[in-house]
Amino acid sequence: MDPDLCLIVGLALGLLSVPALLSAISDSRAPRGGGLTLLVAVGLVAYAVNQKPGGYSFEQIPDVFFGVIGGLF
Repeated sequence: MDPDLCLIVGLALGLLSVPALLSAISDSRAPRGGGLTLLVAVGLVAYAVNQKPGGYSFEQIPDVFFGVIGGLF
């Protein structure tokens, strides 16, 4: 799998897991779904950073995002 795609999917999953975690914590429930999603997101981002020579910088993330989106369309 392409490291750029893994990075973007991991960041998107991480962003989507935050509301699930906050909702579960505020309702005094165990954050199982949000926690699992966050774990998968961290794994995808770690895989992407390890597979890309030199890693990623914060300045590269928008270019990578639009490159992946452009590649899909």
